[in-house]
Amino acid sequence: MLNWLLQKLPARRREKALDYLVLTRMDRPIGALLLLWPTWWALWLAAGDFPPWKPLIIFTLGVFAMRAAGCAINDYADRKLDPQVARTAGRPIASGRVTPREALIVFAALLLFAFVLVLFTNALTIKLSFAGAALAALYPFTKRYTYMPQVVLGAAFGWSIPMAFAAVSGHVPPLGWLLFLGNIIWSIVYDTEYAMVDREEDIQAGAKSTAILFGDADLPILGMLMGTFALAMLFVGQRAGLGWPYWLALLVAAALFGYQMWLIRHRARDACLVAFRHNNWLGLTLWVGIVLALAVK
Repeated sequence: MLNWLLQKLPARRREKALDYLVLTRMDRPIGALLLLWPTWWALWLAAGDFPPWKPLIIFTLGVFAMRAAGCAINDYADRKLDPQVARTAGRPIASGRVTPREALIVFAALLLFAFVLVLFTNALTIKLSFAGAALAALYPFTKRYTYMPQVVLGAAFGWSIPMAFAAVSGHVPPLGWLLFLGNIIWSIVYDTEYAMVDREEDIQAGAKSTAILFGDADLPILGMLMGTFALAMLFVGQRAGLGWPYWLALLVAAALFGYQMWLIRHRARDACLVAFRHNNWLGLTLWVGIVLALAVK
């Protein structure tokens, strides 16, 4: 459908539209999926079953809008760093196909769309949305001042969790904050794997990341973070009273983490990228476990 619409545009507009799609990573949905799964975890746990259609649609659309907005502001913030890294040198702003001003306009438009969606929820969710927008705008700039921008990314990616609980149940229980903290840990894991791909070039460009901070201790630290995330999700399952399908899913997730560690054992760039993308299956596995556990509860 998207290809058909693009083909209907004049050549110059089609090229610009493609540049905007690349700017917002609509051609690479992995980032949106890593944001979607925790949001769906929260919606199902908040509802205790299949969530109402209204918040499900609002938050699903909001996930894609906020991820796209985050990519636009990230490329704006990295407009001087991206040309120095081989993997990112071809991005629209770095290559001059999209201007920084255009990127800011795209960011603002997507943020406005996401805010309009939130207006169809309740007062608490609307209030929480301002913190979510601030985190999304702040994250890209943190890599200049701290070696732990992945923590801010995790908070930005996970802020949909308390918002989902607020939208469905009208408040954010301890379960919601526990899930939020667990998601921050998971985000540090997969974004560190992602940062390992460009570690050497990031050092030369002056960017900071947990991959650089961890250094040669990256693999044991990632292993500990994976274990901590699994423990947090164990507590989530206990507090939510989930049954055997969830525990089976958590066991599979632990095995998937083991496979990621095996992939990155030599720290090869391509393998680290594969491991990062592999987290999509981990998020899906846990969501399926939550859905089935609630269905048989």
